[in-house]
Amino acid sequence: MTRPSRLPARSAAIASAAVALLLAGCGTSVAPAPPGAGAAAAVTLENCGRKVVVSDAPKAAVGMHPAQTELLLRLGLADRIAGQAQAKAQALPEDVAPLAAGIPVIGGVTPPSREDLLAVKPDFVYSPTTYEFTAEQGFASIEQLEQAGVSVYVANGGCKDRRMTGEVTDLFTDLENIGKIFGVDDAAAGLIAKSRAELDKVAKALAGVKRLRVAQVYVDGTTLQAIGAGVEYDILRLAGADNVYTPEQPAFAKFFAATITPESLAAERPDALVFSVYDDKHEAATRKYLTATFPDMPAVRDDRLIAVSSADVFPGTLGNVSIVRQIAERLYPDAF
Repeated sequence: MTRPSRLPARSAAIASAAVALLLAGCGTSVAPAPPGAGAAAAVTLENCGRKVVVSDAPKAAVGMHPAQTELLLRLGLADRIAGQAQAKAQALPEDVAPLAAGIPVIGGVTPPSREDLLAVKPDFVYSPTTYEFTAEQGFASIEQLEQAGVSVYVANGGCKDRRMTGEVTDLFTDLENIGKIFGVDDAAAGLIAKSRAELDKVAKALAGVKRLRVAQVYVDGTTLQAIGAGVEYDILRLAGADNVYTPEQPAFAKFFAATITPESLAAERPDALVFSVYDDKHEAATRKYLTATFPDMPAVRDDRLIAVSSADVFPGTLGNVSIVRQIAERLYPDAF
């Protein structure tokens, strides 16, 4: 989901690690921590142009967004999470939520302050973007965390130099790296395999379809923005869309979103509109605006207004995979 400003912002016991719980959320499972997990050798890797060195598997990690907390939980690492940040920005899937019941919540719908983050004494912080480390906002910077002995990893698609060219498969790089860092390579490989299989199913279903022209927009009140680059663009591409807005267009040369006029969107006459929302109220308001503003647009006339959770278009989330199918099924229902 796009958030404001990058686009507008927003006890059950931990399950036994002895048994793998095959659960429904996102079609994935919650893996048990394997024997010996946590005893991994030192790991050094490149991340967002930085060298990240982790001398031992983290024992006090913080997921800086529910999407990152979810990934850690699905890798069987509940007992090694010291805090979950921005927990009020998005609910965890029902199948993993009980695993997080005893994990301290830091921050509400925004990243935690430097003081609140350091108070849980993390040794590893896993974030969707570099925004969560903006010192000017009162957040701990990456440099401050490293000085405190905390290793920092940012989702590959959320790196500043990758934000315009991010792809859904960047998630797989993240999972491989997190698997190495925590010594849970097999669990990470399992999530990657399931996600790849889901994308392959969609690609097979869409073979031969006549591609619809699709615009992705974000509506904030009466301000209309188009999305033309980044992982959002790649999600639509994998869902079989012929994107109205693309990275090659000048409007998206420096940023993945651009403010547009209703007249310019109307002139494109897209077959479908995809829009991200942060709650039911926002979805209702967006649908009302689009329907009233573009009554003659094919997307409105043919009832192809497709809402997706803004959390699912955050870089490096399992939602990047699941909404590919969600959008594809709405665009081409006869293919599934």
